[in-house]
Amino acid sequence: MRWIYKPKPDSESTAALADSLNVDPLIAGLLVQRGILDYEQARLFFRPQLQHLHDPFLMRDMDLATARIESAIRNEERILVYGDYDVDGTTAVSLLVDYLVSYYPHVASYIPDRYLEGYGISYRGIDFAADNEFQLIIALDCGIKAVDQVAYASQKGIHFIICDHHRPGDRLPEAVAVLDPKRDDCTYPYSDLCGCGVGFKLIQALQYNKGHSVESLRPYLDLVAVAIAADIVPITGENRILTHYGLQVVNERTRPGLRALMQEINRDHYQVSDLVFQLAPRLNAAGRMQHGDQAVQLLTARDYNLAAELAREIELLNQERKGTDKQMTEEALAMISEDGEESRMSTVVYRDSWHKGVIGIVASRLMETYYRPTLVFTRSGDKLAASARSVRGFDVYQALEACADYIEQFGGHTYAAGLTLQEDMYEAFKGRFEAVVSETLLPEHREPQIQIDMPVHLREMTPKLARILKEFAPFGPGNPSPVFTAGPLRDSGYARTVGENGDHLKLAVLQEDAGPFGGIGFGLGKHLGLVKGGAPFWVVFSLEENAWKGKTSLQLKIRDITGEPPQ
Repeated sequence: MRWIYKPKPDSESTAALADSLNVDPLIAGLLVQRGILDYEQARLFFRPQLQHLHDPFLMRDMDLATARIESAIRNEERILVYGDYDVDGTTAVSLLVDYLVSYYPHVASYIPDRYLEGYGISYRGIDFAADNEFQLIIALDCGIKAVDQVAYASQKGIHFIICDHHRPGDRLPEAVAVLDPKRDDCTYPYSDLCGCGVGFKLIQALQYNKGHSVESLRPYLDLVAVAIAADIVPITGENRILTHYGLQVVNERTRPGLRALMQEINRDHYQVSDLVFQLAPRLNAAGRMQHGDQAVQLLTARDYNLAAELAREIELLNQERKGTDKQMTEEALAMISEDGEESRMSTVVYRDSWHKGVIGIVASRLMETYYRPTLVFTRSGDKLAASARSVRGFDVYQALEACADYIEQFGGHTYAAGLTLQEDMYEAFKGRFEAVVSETLLPEHREPQIQIDMPVHLREMTPKLARILKEFAPFGPGNPSPVFTAGPLRDSGYARTVGENGDHLKLAVLQEDAGPFGGIGFGLGKHLGLVKGGAPFWVVFSLEENAWKGKTSLQLKIRDITGEPPQ
């Protein structure tokens, strides 16, 4: 693993900020690295406020979107809320449905079937709307490239409002309104909203028009926080404010569906990482293994008993998903080995029997194993469908653009995308993708790296520092938990491996006049010999509180260990 140090914070700015905030220079330096240079910026960072969210009408077409919805309500039109089957889509649909039905009854939801309809807006969904006399479809987390589908809906007398956050194509759909902060002609100040975030801006605008403040929408922010965490968007700017308050609502457990799901998990307090690794996989399991509409039913349930029943069903689907992705990953790894493809610059694998709902997870696992851009294909009707995942610094979406001649359709982000192609194009695409990656993947992209804020001495790791570092949360992309290096360190004689297979490393370290200081390194059991060998070593770590049997102590959460002085 490569250790990458962030630029050292400017000493004058650090000293000035430490003085104005009356904090340790270490804290001031961490804030300067995050672009926080004065008292007011620090106040907003540590005390996010809902009133600092941007005016939703700064988003292009927001006035058109709200006017059309308000017209539909006045004329008692039927409104269909349409969204993708992943967590961002199902939370966005739940958010808008929950909001609209609080004052207007003629609203229904539609989640496409992953297997029958695929990603995005489907003709089948439009036909459903026409057959059931819906005059307006509001699409969330999808639709930015649905030019033909929106035209088809128009022929049937159905209007569209698009709320998306993916990159637009060359043409925008001819919808009543297209809300997408990534539009070239949209000057909205924050472009990193997730799909549910764009949906929140829509209800914020509707609420403004009704004369209510954004604070009145606080009960909906649990859904927004789950979506932000699950979609791995930066937790900066508006996303940080929304996540800060959303986590509060999550932990208040006021939404029956989330409370029931949390009962299955049995965790006292939820942070962003818990949303990513506990709640999101379960919500995703519905769309992966059966139908995403189950997640919407759960998230919009008003009765706790019904919610508990739905949560148990989703928990069973999640257990099934775990077994399926384990088997598929093992098959894919065997295939790569048997075909002698370990040394390629990319991973592209296909088996027609693989479960379409799990290929994204398998792509992530293969990417972690070989650390290179990865695509996992399976059969989807008469075509092949794939999920793509990429390594840090490599834009897989751009790579797919370079292979567009072989692809039927694709969409996504820098590090995750999806595509379909005809089966007879698979081998040609695989060759072309390998060539594109070989030409553009840099050597440094092939090695996992860890970003380090700054070196420290263990004597600086105090309970007071830990309390202040907790205030840096919520953590995530764009605002990671502070990461430090320390060394040279020595083993106190306590080091040992733990875990069922001895995969993890438990230790207590000394540094000059500091220590012993406890630490845990998950997946670092292989370094036991280095630690116990008597020679000095260096670690990368974050500081955390460890609660055990009613007592709380500080420990190092160790990310990597080396016996050589870091450069």
